[in-house]
Amino acid sequence: MSTTDAAPPLSTPLVVGVDLGGTKMAAALVTADGALAGPLASVPTPARSGPEAVLDAIASVVDTVVSAGTHQAPGAPVAVSAVGVGSAGVVNVSTGTIVSATDAITGWTGTSVATGVRSRLVAQGYGDMPVHVENDVDAYAGGEAWLGAGRDAGSVLVVAVGTGVGGSVVINGTTVRGAHYVAGEIGHVPAPGAENEMCTCGRRGHLEAIAAGPQIHRRYLAAGGDPEVANAFEVEQRADAGDPIASLVYRDSAIALGKVLAGVVAVLDPERVVLSGGLARAGELWWAPLRETFRAELIDPLADVPLVRAELGTNAPIIGAARGALRLLGATA
Repeated sequence: MSTTDAAPPLSTPLVVGVDLGGTKMAAALVTADGALAGPLASVPTPARSGPEAVLDAIASVVDTVVSAGTHQAPGAPVAVSAVGVGSAGVVNVSTGTIVSATDAITGWTGTSVATGVRSRLVAQGYGDMPVHVENDVDAYAGGEAWLGAGRDAGSVLVVAVGTGVGGSVVINGTTVRGAHYVAGEIGHVPAPGAENEMCTCGRRGHLEAIAAGPQIHRRYLAAGGDPEVANAFEVEQRADAGDPIASLVYRDSAIALGKVLAGVVAVLDPERVVLSGGLARAGELWWAPLRETFRAELIDPLADVPLVRAELGTNAPIIGAARGALRLLGATA
């Protein structure tokens, strides 16, 4: 069965949502209304062991959460109807294949995740169930747009700012993929202030090169900051304590993000902008210049577009990936 085949609608299906990252993967059983139906399982991603090992780990974590759900209801085995995976990388959603990826997972580009996971689940006795695969930020956005901070908005721009900078656009509950599956990827939009900064894609001047956590840390050290500071979180702590270099680097990152967000909002005119990721959990040192810059750059008709924090936390990509699986079943709007 291909990832575009839809099974007949089910009244109360259960699916498994999987959030696959370069460091760890997490999964849970999810009901048709988006509720987690069992405990969360989290395991390290064997990112340096190759695609086959990663696919094995995905199938294993699916089996773990299904088994845990079965144990919660003795005598009533859990029947899982589909699996949804939110994966790092650019994903061809129609085939469940990784089109492009960084080296966060070795050899991940070209991997047919849907086929690989499905065949492993068949071998484990689950039957030939549909497997939905999408980009992890798209999965995060799908969860937030469905049940989180964007749940009552017709159009939502969701931006994740953490180890990298990613984005996704959801309109009337449907994620906009784009002709090359990279719609919403604002991390690679040229950003004021980043002109001489090297992005992870190998080009200079992109937003991610100034706004992502590791780049904040790198820029702090390059500006003469304390070499004992180990990461962006510690840069934030130094900024809160009054360190002028840390404060400047943090402010620069927020201003760059605010300018790019305003530009994207001018193009898309979304009803709401939702920010997620590690930086979105920062304090006013980051949020205040971000909001100020964002508002200053917006034209008058867009002045009331809300800029809000995400609500679902680490469950968002699991719920969003599960929603994609539910849609394969015709089980949710």
